Amino acid sequence: MPKGNGPERFRITLAVAGFSRHNLEIGIEDNQLTVKGRIPEEASKDYLYRGIAGRQFQRSFVLADGVDVVDAILGDGLLTINLERPEPKSIVRRIDIRG
Repeated sequence: MPKGNGPERFRITLAVAGFSRHNLEIGIEDNQLTVKGRIPEEASKDYLYRGIAGRQFQRSFVLADGVDVVDAILGDGLLTINLERPEPKSIVRRIDIRG
């Protein structure tokens, strides 16, 4: 994107079918974005096969300097995390010439 046209925007989308927002956790430490999903075990149920919806997971993404998380939206089994890098501020200053 050319300079001067506003902030750069990015999006991370994860398929999280079977997880509710209460089963998901998003955190940032330094420049690392981490998404964790966990569904509590139900001792009374026996499974022949458990698909992806029943497993815990953790995904990590390293963010570039200056990238901020704008929001996270969960809908239709997809977790969308919107990111933005604000436009750098242009600093103009005059340098005196000595001599």
